[in-house]
Amino acid sequence: MNAVIENLPRFIEAFGMTLWLLATSGVCALIIGTVIAAMRISPVPSLNVFASVYTELLRNTPLTLVLFFCAFVLPQLGSRLPYEWAAFIGLTLYTSPFVAEALRSGINGVAVGQAEAARSLGLGFMQSTTLIIFPQAFRMVIPPLINVLIALTKNTSVAGGFFVFELFSAAKELANANGNAVIAILLAVAAFYLVVTIPLGILSAHLEKKLAVQR
Repeated sequence: MNAVIENLPRFIEAFGMTLWLLATSGVCALIIGTVIAAMRISPVPSLNVFASVYTELLRNTPLTLVLFFCAFVLPQLGSRLPYEWAAFIGLTLYTSPFVAEALRSGINGVAVGQAEAARSLGLGFMQSTTLIIFPQAFRMVIPPLINVLIALTKNTSVAGGFFVFELFSAAKELANANGNAVIAILLAVAAFYLVVTIPLGILSAHLEKKLAVQR
């Protein structure tokens, strides 16, 4: 445990980067995923095709490959972003299709009569989507969306392989420097992840009960 206590500032620094990646990538993925979900149900064929290709392409591409593209290919195209921002872009792009699919499942759970009623009142596609369909869909998919954020929390560890000093990178560095305390270091890193994932799980259960929708 001495190795953990002595290197606590390094753990906290790495944990801060993990939280930053989670917060920024999570928020942006929720925004982009919502837009993609709206495009998936759009009556405009070109938007529907784009959203479908975007979702299938990124959802079926390994995260490591997405981050590799952002860290090494984008600079070849003229990007000068720090590795932290490249990781942010990669995690956002990778997570947004999962958000879109979770939200689309909620949209499919909304009764067809809701959209028909909205159209009968003279509401257009954007109005019926934002005012009628999405509010109900979000309430039904809170647990899946929080599960996506929990997965994102763990996926931030992949950024450690691309020169980003987060928890996984800190574990490698400290384990190499303290070979006799590897288990303690790994347990400490696991504890930091649990500090995020367990409250998210509790929040999911609480919101699911509070915003339960009768189906």
